[in-house]
Amino acid sequence: MNHTAEPQDRLLSRADVARALTEHGFRIAEATLATKAVRGGGPPYQVFGKYALYRLSDALAWAQERLTAPVHVGGK
Repeated sequence: MNHTAEPQDRLLSRADVARALTEHGFRIAEATLATKAVRGGGPPYQVFGKYALYRLSDALAWAQERLTAPVHVGGK
């Protein structure tokens, strides 16, 4: 039996998901994710003991949903 999850389906710590989102161009701090976990509005996560664990695919989808439409300034 293969227990190796695909990279985007692995469970990541809050620090790891903040780092991964930043690497994908979505700058976010671990502390911001912690605040959103308490107040709402952050990516979905699961809890194992006292640790929040995120799937990278869920976090990336959450970040993508928050992007605005492309902005075009000026133009003819």
